Amino acid sequence: MISGGLISPISFCTEKLIMPILEKFSFNVNVDQVLKAQGADPQIIRKRRPQLVKFAEAALEQGLPLLEPKVIFEELNILSLTHEQLLLENQGKLKGRIIADQLAGAQKVIVILCTIGPKLEEYSLNKVKTDPVAGLAMEGVGSAAVEALANEVCNHFEEKALKENLKTTIPLSPGMIGWTVEEGQTQIFKLLDTEKIGVKLTPSALMLPRKTLSMIIGVGSNIKADGTTCDYCVMNERCQYKHQYTASH
Repeated sequence: MISGGLISPISFCTEKLIMPILEKFSFNVNVDQVLKAQGADPQIIRKRRPQLVKFAEAALEQGLPLLEPKVIFEELNILSLTHEQLLLENQGKLKGRIIADQLAGAQKVIVILCTIGPKLEEYSLNKVKTDPVAGLAMEGVGSAAVEALANEVCNHFEEKALKENLKTTIPLSPGMIGWTVEEGQTQIFKLLDTEKIGVKLTPSALMLPRKTLSMIIGVGSNIKADGTTCDYCVMNERCQYKHQYTASH
């Protein structure tokens, strides 16, 4: 049951893959996050359309058993930076203006892919055919869940770096200013064996399942650690929620 708009932590443990994965990881999703994921202002919705809050609460309760969160990642040492291109160990490469700007002083990068699996997505697509409002609420649960998972993953690596007296950059995802979706996703998928956790990239650079998020984080003792992801978001000028994000994520 949902209490106070919060879902109890979701823990998961997956089989050991060739590349490292996070095990026994937990994260929370609440009603406000679901409403925001649908493009709504929670305060306004609670005052003017409280019925939508009930749909979000029901979607959370129904969607919880459908989540199959998995996180695969790889830590790679940086060999050099030349002409906006990072050369990594194992012949890996990352290229883009934001890559050069944010990772110039990093010693290594962590390449990450988070997904909540296909079940909730399939359910919401079928639900929207018979009950559009409930189906869209379930879609919001999926978007909020993968975002919450990604935030916790960032916190995990930031805390790990701090224990080693290192810093982390802001998380960089394809689609941010200075790194297009097409070039960024292609680069990340070349560095991760994503099919091991059931994620594929289409020729048009769409990740399947859709509730999947890819990103990279730089780690080092002398890196650029200022700014936020909002600074590099194409919706920066018109986003009504950017003030609600922390400085690091």
